[in-house]
Amino acid sequence: MVAEFYQETVALTKRWFIQLVRRPATLIVGIVQPLMWLLLFGALFRNVPTEFLGEGQSYIQFLAAGIVVFTAFSGALNAGLPMMFDREFGFLNRILVAPLASRFSIVLASAFFILTLSLLQAAAIVLVSALMGAALPSASGLGMLALVVCLVVVNFTMLSLGVAFALPGHQEMLALIFLINLPLIFSSTALAPLSVMPTWLQWIASVNPLSLAIEPIRYVYTHPDWQWQAVILHAPWGNLTLANSLLILVALAGVIAVSIRGILRKGIA
Repeated sequence: MVAEFYQETVALTKRWFIQLVRRPATLIVGIVQPLMWLLLFGALFRNVPTEFLGEGQSYIQFLAAGIVVFTAFSGALNAGLPMMFDREFGFLNRILVAPLASRFSIVLASAFFILTLSLLQAAAIVLVSALMGAALPSASGLGMLALVVCLVVVNFTMLSLGVAFALPGHQEMLALIFLINLPLIFSSTALAPLSVMPTWLQWIASVNPLSLAIEPIRYVYTHPDWQWQAVILHAPWGNLTLANSLLILVALAGVIAVSIRGILRKGIA
């Protein structure tokens, strides 16, 4: 059973990559777009006073962490769209009538594909930001960056797939994505530090899951010898440590998984 499940997941994952090879513009745009954000916002706020950023951090370093998380979040949030189109065009039904060991391989394959793209995008952002003057994180810092990207992708890919099976069509899903995408970004610490925000926005940003993912990456950028119990965010409700931010993201993944379990079972039944 395990071997069959693995074989199914690999085969379904290959399908997504075959589509990517046939339509490479998807990958090109997916890499170029965050680099444009990095270049444009980096140039726009390059002369921001460093005392607002903390610990001698340049704005490029500050921004790179936000762009990495924003890119992974956007890709994961759109993960349900291909599944939605498969459902509307009838291809999903063809897969479901196949003798699969587990139909959750369909969901897992999509998550693996989005995760691979997100890691490629993150690598491009880190390299270009280094060329713009931001120092590269340490080897362990890069590992932390990859871990955070994985958590972001897993959380929002599960959420997106659950929404894809819950909504009637792609138009409703596109509307929902447009509704929550930019508000979540601009209510996080992606583009500005918490200290310059009004009090009401500080409360929102400090509990925003994107902020909880951004701040660990910012911390390892400036701390080669990072510590799990180090404070990475001084929130209005208290201090947030690196370990606690990751634990919250893991707990959020569990909540989302439980919440969408019934929807996915019904959708791929």
